Amino acid sequence: MYQKDYILRMIEMLGDLIAGILGLIKKGEFELATEKLENLYYGMLKEDSAFFRDIPENELTDRLLYQHNYNNGHLEVLAELFNAEAELCLAQGNKPGSLEYSRRSLRLFEFIDSEYRIYSQERIDKMEAIRERIRTIGSV
Repeated sequence: MYQKDYILRMIEMLGDLIAGILGLIKKGEFELATEKLENLYYGMLKEDSAFFRDIPENELTDRLLYQHNYNNGHLEVLAELFNAEAELCLAQGNKPGSLEYSRRSLRLFEFIDSEYRIYSQERIDKMEAIRERIRTIGSV
């Protein structure tokens, strides 16, 4: 129970930090947003963003859960970070990058949704927003 409470607090804290990063993106402060995102990767997952980016999308969950001993809470953090990366790429005009991060984020959120088996309207809304971003970028 203690570990679950810790993970929930970590995810709540991450939400506040991501909101701040999204604010920087809206202001056009891309360099600072990138720096803060990189700090979050290392601070919360103990690896830099390149480590996660280099894992093939279809191997993300298996590799992280079984080879690197991550748990579903870590995957949710990573899904949030990938979603923020997608927003940053889109704001910078990097549609292929945004599409890649969006797909990775959605894959993780869908995995988490099926594993947790706990209804979360917030997660469902995020997944729908990501699907819409993918549809929009993919049709351009």
